[in-house]
Amino acid sequence: MQLHVDCAPVTTTATPVHAPAATETTRWSARTWGALFLLCGVLFLDGLDVSMVGVALPSIGTELGMTTSSLQWVVSGYVLGYGGFLLLGGRTADLLGRRSVLLVALGVFAFASLLGGIVDDPALLIAARFIKGVSAAFTAPAGLSIITTTFAEGPERNRALSIYTAFGASGFSSGLILGGLMTEVGWRWTFLLPVPVALVVLALGVKLIPNHPRPDVAHRGYDVGGAVTSTAALLLLVYTVVSAPEAGWTSPRTLGSFALVIALAVAFVLVERRVAHPLLRLGILRNRNVLAANLSAMAVFGSYIGFQFIGTMYLQSLLGWSPLGMALAFLPAGLIVAFGGPRTGALVNRFGAGRVVLAGLVAFVLGYALYLRIGLVPDYPAVILPSMLLIGLGFALAFPALNIQATTGVQDEEQGLASGLVQTSFQIGGAINLAVVTAVITVGAHATPSQVLASYGPALVLVTGVALAGLLISVALGALRRA
Repeated sequence: MQLHVDCAPVTTTATPVHAPAATETTRWSARTWGALFLLCGVLFLDGLDVSMVGVALPSIGTELGMTTSSLQWVVSGYVLGYGGFLLLGGRTADLLGRRSVLLVALGVFAFASLLGGIVDDPALLIAARFIKGVSAAFTAPAGLSIITTTFAEGPERNRALSIYTAFGASGFSSGLILGGLMTEVGWRWTFLLPVPVALVVLALGVKLIPNHPRPDVAHRGYDVGGAVTSTAALLLLVYTVVSAPEAGWTSPRTLGSFALVIALAVAFVLVERRVAHPLLRLGILRNRNVLAANLSAMAVFGSYIGFQFIGTMYLQSLLGWSPLGMALAFLPAGLIVAFGGPRTGALVNRFGAGRVVLAGLVAFVLGYALYLRIGLVPDYPAVILPSMLLIGLGFALAFPALNIQATTGVQDEEQGLASGLVQTSFQIGGAINLAVVTAVITVGAHATPSQVLASYGPALVLVTGVALAGLLISVALGALRRA
């Protein structure tokens, strides 16, 4: 499926929408900007929701009587639904129509937000987060693939994706502030606020996204076996890693679950190699850009989610900062992303996506390493602020560049697949690293502040190591080459 949006060429020669590299500059029409900002709004909403809930975690745990390990599931329940269904969500968008998938999933997102804001039972709250994660698993690849099939590969697409991803990161930074304000009133507002926003975006989406005919999927068929085995493997993988700290990494349940994940993954590969129209064409991973982007995405998001969890617990639970105070501490990173992200496309045009991702990973490593100096007496000017500035720079560079890199050289009919694949890598990386970080920082209920702080050290070393591993993988896959 392809969404056609009007662009008025500045030059006299029209550039095909899907030219390998756009060299002419085009002036986007009002409808083009409207559709792009709508899709930016969807991603903004996703970032807004995730960060608001993250700020509210200590308050949720206090009111509902949830332990640190059970509180993790408020985050992990979302990641479970998101990571488990992303691959299916991306391919569904390719086959059933990106517009339809986006709008239906956005409606489910609004419903799940409302449900999360009114429940009193921790299990129902986690269930609402899971449903919201599933809905986001369909909106994210649908929105991204609409952009990548609308704008020509090259400067035009890089510009659009830089704006798009900057909105997502801006939603995250805005959510920190709004989450702090809403939590001061009551944590339930962090769930309820996205409801009207989602409904407004949904109403605008009906008007701004053209309703093109659904793709003819009769001749392609549905890869039911691939859908079942991949979704089951991803769901079980995420569930296993997030429950392993509580069950024990070497417990029979955990080891048995990992064995079943491997069996399901093998079954998925076998199905994909035999089916005529696979859910995941395995050959797409031979594209060096796709492979590098997915591995780097796991490192980028995995390290950051772990860092955010540590940072939230350090500032709020250990130091006693208010949610708003913590949000303001994180704000400089968000501001750098908001103002720097839209300019990343120009850097990619000049240096190549791989080099920009590499620069972002260097900034992440330095920022996390600097945060190792935290103490019982916070040093904001010398430790926290510089860390936030480096992490913000890392996101401003790496996040847009990874989305560009992950969809470069991919045919239009597989853009949803490529988009879902890289989003899956983001979420799987986040789930795995969060589970390990949670296991590392688990301390007794009567631990002293010094003992709690000491538990953060190994967790921060782990976070830094993950980012460093991503940097080394990026270099190994040719990030220093101009591409």
